[in-house]
Amino acid sequence: MIIGLTGGIATGKSTVAKFFEELGAVRIDTDILAREVVKPGQPAWQAIVREFGQEILDSERRIDRKALAALVFNDSIKLQLLNKITHPAVRTLLRRQVADALRQGAKVILIEVPLLFEAGFEKEVDKTIVVFVNEEIQLARLMQRDGFSGDEATKRIGTQMPLREKVQRADLIINNSGTPEETRKQVVELWQTLKQECQHEI
Repeated sequence: MIIGLTGGIATGKSTVAKFFEELGAVRIDTDILAREVVKPGQPAWQAIVREFGQEILDSERRIDRKALAALVFNDSIKLQLLNKITHPAVRTLLRRQVADALRQGAKVILIEVPLLFEAGFEKEVDKTIVVFVNEEIQLARLMQRDGFSGDEATKRIGTQMPLREKVQRADLIINNSGTPEETRKQVVELWQTLKQECQHEI
């Protein structure tokens, strides 16, 4: 079974993914893959530098993610261009890793995809899980995590698909508004359900 895990910024996707990994799921983080495909010299790196210029590179010629984010944050055309470069490269690498995991006998593969619905990736997984928190908690966690002001955090949240829309589109939901223990309990219960749905024992 291949599961796509998503949520909103600062909702705790990585925490939930870690719990699943501890229970036995093979975890693939597309954020890590996105860093792989833009390493210096890679085709996606070359395309990004060609489109956005040398000023987005640091002293070691790596892409400065903050500088690039600042360029595309308020420019939907530039953001679409960046996604057009990176998404196919990430998807190719992801499919390779999924195939490798299946060859090695993985029964449940959990893929963290921040833009799962936005990128149409739900078509490539068997089930989708959305990690949900209420708006006040999401805002507070983002401010604390990244040091944003209330206005900055609100703007960042506003650039994403509304969390409630993701919840409506999800097959399964995990509410991460409470304690880590409460979240882990939900993950364990969901894991048991997923095990029963698999044709083979995990």
